Amino acid sequence: MTNSLPKLGSINTDLVHTRASAQPAVLNHALTGHSGSLGRSYIQAEAPYARGPSPIDFDGLSFPSIGARERREDTEETRAVRIEKIAGAVRTIIECIGEDPNREGLLKTPERYAKALMFFSKGYEESVTHLMNKALFQEDHDEMVIVKDIDVFSLCEHHMVPFTGKIHIGYIPENGKVVGLSKIARLAEMFSRRLQVQERLTKQVAMALQELLNPQGVAVVMEASHFCMVMRGVQKPGSQTITSSMFGVFRENAKTREEFLSLIRRSRF
Repeated sequence: MTNSLPKLGSINTDLVHTRASAQPAVLNHALTGHSGSLGRSYIQAEAPYARGPSPIDFDGLSFPSIGARERREDTEETRAVRIEKIAGAVRTIIECIGEDPNREGLLKTPERYAKALMFFSKGYEESVTHLMNKALFQEDHDEMVIVKDIDVFSLCEHHMVPFTGKIHIGYIPENGKVVGLSKIARLAEMFSRRLQVQERLTKQVAMALQELLNPQGVAVVMEASHFCMVMRGVQKPGSQTITSSMFGVFRENAKTREEFLSLIRRSRF
């Protein structure tokens, strides 16, 4: 791609043509992080507060980390080096807050935290391509499919403290194309095990299903408690943040949307 691409704010025929031609490559990069032969960034997205160009498509489904592919391809040796670097940084943090990293209770904390952080962010090592392998099926079903109350755990990218909650995912198949139910939960897990904001996490799950299945519509609702609001800042325990992302008939048809919202609110059948 050249630098002559129009900005996201200016919609014209050149932009539409660019979007259509670049969509498969951008989607692959956004979902999997594999850039193929076109380079790291297919589209230079510009935003008022952007830290710089990042590989992002026009619908907000992004893969902003430049080091995720390297991590996914780690050998045992390079992974050990990565953990050692994180542990060294944690040791420095312990010293800077006024603690003694050499006392018994903290001696192994840097390494333990490094390994824990690798687990908390293991979504960077996963891709939709591998996740959905052999999990798409043809069934005679054209009604709503919902998997609700999926527990999710993520790290706020602003403070690197947890936010936890539940996500509810629904879709209506097109031409009988369905996905294994466990894969829906795994998709939410993959995107949540990264540094995230809830708004993007919600939309990434919805966009991924929409692009993978091309269904009549997708609906995703997430409710979560953010520890950056509970443990610091305004310190409001019990507050909940609710986000939604809807496509197709869920966005266009109020009755379909209300049916979905009604079903996820039910505590029992």
